[in-house]
Amino acid sequence: MACCVLQIAGLIFGGAGMVGALAATAMPQWRVSAYVDGNIVVFETIWEGLWMDCISQLGIRLQCKFYDSVLALPPPLEAFRALMCVAVCLSVLSFLAAIVGVKYSQRGKRGPRGASVFILAAGVAFLLTGTLVLIPVSWTGAAIVRDFYDPAVPVPLKRELGAALYVGWGSSALLLAAGAVYCRCWC
Repeated sequence: MACCVLQIAGLIFGGAGMVGALAATAMPQWRVSAYVDGNIVVFETIWEGLWMDCISQLGIRLQCKFYDSVLALPPPLEAFRALMCVAVCLSVLSFLAAIVGVKYSQRGKRGPRGASVFILAAGVAFLLTGTLVLIPVSWTGAAIVRDFYDPAVPVPLKRELGAALYVGWGSSALLLAAGAVYCRCWC
């Protein structure tokens, strides 16, 4: 009975982590313009994401522009895009494997061996997905903090941590928790 509750909790964690990984991939708020001058009147807010840049003027008008060329992007951004897309696809597959594993373990008559394979596959896939989400989010966060405190970077180019990074860290934690729960249930 305890393992059943753990499997349902892992399914909830994995589902929430999957949605969070998808949201973090699509959100344009990875890097947000920083206001470090003494000027409190701000007319524009700049958001930079994996897929587009957006400018919000006075909180009323929002203009977003997708990146024109894939070849013109910096190599880290291309790698982060790829990692996040692979993580989203893998999270969907691991969530489906978790559903199948929970379904077969509830029946119990189809054989515990088949259910344990799906539970183990879901656990390992969730752990891998959480790691794949954590890498680009943490790397981007570290680069933002490094550039923010670098005196060589001009003030208009300084950025702060965006909401997508926090969503990515949260979804990574949920995916890693789901993977740990399913690996624990398999043992």
